[in-house]
Amino acid sequence: MSRTRVEYLPNSRKPDVDRLCEQELNSAILVLCIHGPAGIGKTSLAGHLSDEFRLAGRLAASIFISAIRMESLDPETIIKMVAHEIGCIHPRAIPKIVEAMDQCHGTSLENHLQKYILEPLRSLGHPQPLIIIMDAMDEWPDHPTFTKALAFLNSESSVVKFILTDRLNPCASRLPGIDSVSIYTYALGPISNSVIKAYFQKYLEMVPWVDGRKASSLDVEKLTELSGGLPVWASTVIAVLSHSFSKSPPHKILEEIVGSRRQVGGSDRLGDLYCNALKRLFPSPDAQKYFRWLMGATSVLQEPLSLVDFSTLTGIPPHLVNEIQFALSALQTRSPPHSSGTMIHPATTLFHLSFLEYIRAPTTNTSFAISTFDSHSAIGLTCLKQLTILLHSSLHNDYPLRPLQHYAVKYWPHHVVNGTPRSNNEWSQTEHCSTLRMIPNTHGRWATLLLKGLLAGEVDSTVKDVRGEDGMALALRKVARRLCKTGGDHWGFQVACLEVAVRIEGGDAEGWSELGRCYRARGNRTGNLQMYEEAVVVFRHALHLRPDPHPSRGETLDNIATALGLCYRQNGDSDILDEAISCSRMAVTLSPTPHPDRNRCLTSLANALKEFYHRNGCLEALNEIISLEREALELCPVHHPDHSVSLNNLAGSLNFLYEHNGDIDALNEAISLHRDALALRPVPHPDRPSSLNNLAGALKSLYNCNQDIDGLNEAISLHREALALLPAPHPDRSKLLNNLANALDRLHGCNGDIRALNEAISLHREALGLRPAPHPNRSYSLNNLARCLHALYRHNKDIGTLNESISLGREGLALRPAPHPLRHTTLDILAEAYLSQFEQDGAVEVLDEAISLRRELLILRPSGHRYRAGHVKKFVQLLETRREATGDDRDCREIKDLKAELAA
Repeated sequence: MSRTRVEYLPNSRKPDVDRLCEQELNSAILVLCIHGPAGIGKTSLAGHLSDEFRLAGRLAASIFISAIRMESLDPETIIKMVAHEIGCIHPRAIPKIVEAMDQCHGTSLENHLQKYILEPLRSLGHPQPLIIIMDAMDEWPDHPTFTKALAFLNSESSVVKFILTDRLNPCASRLPGIDSVSIYTYALGPISNSVIKAYFQKYLEMVPWVDGRKASSLDVEKLTELSGGLPVWASTVIAVLSHSFSKSPPHKILEEIVGSRRQVGGSDRLGDLYCNALKRLFPSPDAQKYFRWLMGATSVLQEPLSLVDFSTLTGIPPHLVNEIQFALSALQTRSPPHSSGTMIHPATTLFHLSFLEYIRAPTTNTSFAISTFDSHSAIGLTCLKQLTILLHSSLHNDYPLRPLQHYAVKYWPHHVVNGTPRSNNEWSQTEHCSTLRMIPNTHGRWATLLLKGLLAGEVDSTVKDVRGEDGMALALRKVARRLCKTGGDHWGFQVACLEVAVRIEGGDAEGWSELGRCYRARGNRTGNLQMYEEAVVVFRHALHLRPDPHPSRGETLDNIATALGLCYRQNGDSDILDEAISCSRMAVTLSPTPHPDRNRCLTSLANALKEFYHRNGCLEALNEIISLEREALELCPVHHPDHSVSLNNLAGSLNFLYEHNGDIDALNEAISLHRDALALRPVPHPDRPSSLNNLAGALKSLYNCNQDIDGLNEAISLHREALALLPAPHPDRSKLLNNLANALDRLHGCNGDIRALNEAISLHREALGLRPAPHPNRSYSLNNLARCLHALYRHNKDIGTLNESISLGREGLALRPAPHPLRHTTLDILAEAYLSQFEQDGAVEVLDEAISLRRELLILRPSGHRYRAGHVKKFVQLLETRREATGDDRDCREIKDLKAELAA
């Protein structure tokens, strides 16, 4: 968690800090995201906020992601890191953190958040929410998954809040799932010219000028202008001017910088400054070659190594490493903990991300552009050679490895995968392939050494089954299967093992399938579209190796179809959905009864067709779905583990049919199936709340048809049980609160039970509290609560109740701008409330507002709409009321025309 303390210029961000603290203090929003471009000063601001909250006793944890290598760290691991920080700052939370260590293995991300963060912080009983600060989220590949999961804590902002920094605005960039997170975004702008100018005035005095040459006031003005308000640009200029490695005196370097015509805020941003600095630091072709060599190696280095070990790993002589490192210190913005000249650290822990992106960019000057592929390739080959020597030796497995041996054992698959082609033909031509063939039949020894290092000594029968005659490919797959059991904590190592395995045995379709399932599982955990797309590519490789009539071709087609369907859910590409349906149809054809995979293939095709139905409402597709799910149910008789799932799937589709065409027989069958599914899901079955909710929803639909109050009462009872099974902070609680409240509202509408209405209002209030802005369902809760409050007003004539209904209706309407598909419902509710207000105080302007809303509503319900007549009647009544109240006949013509429409 340690990091370089990036200097925070006193009061440089005071207006920002004041606004951010005010927002945090006066809001119940869970997440405050500070976003801005690279170099704008987000990390220094995060450090300052961390210090301020620590002094106030309100810091829970601060995580500076740029100080950690994040490529293979899962969200669960980061949550554990946060918990460690919480324990360090608040020792009284440690017992709850220890409980989490015993309870969370292999569980959901939401459970990790609850056990490792929420419960330890709640146990402290702090009067104000404690703050978790996480800087540089954009440098963590899995940050979308973590951010999405934070929705689980939306209702817990009285216990914990998060301050995140990111390059992009997560709402504007449509981060997956961000609509469900209670979040406020804050755009961080450049630092003011006065602050940048003061910075230059202070630090230019410390530059080792020669011959009495110093920066002039004009130079200061020009530097301030060129900086574009980016602190990293200003600090880099000072570092370059102060560095003794350059042969040019500082005033010459300064002349070159101020002679630039382009402001940093332009498209090239910091590129010009980095390029000029590197040209001065490494002027000769040989120096540039060594720069590329070292920076390429440190850019892919996974953990620190001693100078001697790094030199052995990369082939760069130690004296050259020292020389290049010294030169690069001019551009170094970070310093790892306990760093010294004897240790070589990964570049990500030393340099600003903008610098690393510059040297990796394809448009960078070729003198300084690095190839991470080539660097991985070179280090991967050295790791394999080190592994060969180690496995040829007679050292016992319990003998401690030297650091370089440990590095080779742990990271050779990672480097090999990222530095070699996947194609078996191309792989077979690499030196890595021939080196692997020279490794003796001691693959079990490597597996034991790896897993002892990764899993703190846990070695089970899976690894002991790795035999020398298995070959390296099978050994890699067995290790990957063991890592899969860790719940995702070592996914990076798992996928690297499988990727190497398919290189070694490119003709093994099962190896490709295993790799595809690994990517798909990762996509399911993270919601990352790229993982699903990679799964599709890999499954296609497996399909190529299973031509017709291979017995597993249908299974592979089903895998492709499932992965394509998951891609469609992420990107909405109809062509991908069409291909998923096509692959599913072929899989079903290749899996005739009694094929063991037929049930799965039928379900996959039905799921793909459901996406198609939801997209275009095609009744033919819905009928086919029902037919497929009937057959799937027949293949899963009672006592089959998937019987309840098949019951639920078919019931849901029959409910869709009822909603589509009003088929009451379909609804009755859906209710029967939902009852059967519920009976198979007793407490504590994890799907029982879902079944309760589904059956209750179907019973409410039946009540709408037959007005049978017994069915409605049963629905209410079922909703109550479902709600009791999902206490806060379960993410589905607000939905169940809303469902129960709506059922109680219907009961009040049926029999006038005021207790049911009051309970509905209480539940809607709780649901609204769980849906703070910008929650996507907030408008639903506002709408429902406004409607119930207006119904209550009709009972008690309390003007405060009516005013609250109108206020909520206005907020709901603002969240449903045209052409929102549900804007009409809010217009109707608000118009009714305004009419009641007019009846209360006789204010004509209120009546005018109601008429305006009704007029818009009629536009949304054009001629021929099945509900237009009811809205026309209400509109006519409003116009007649205004004529009676004002004596103005201006509406007579319109009233006449609308009455004629009703008569027709």
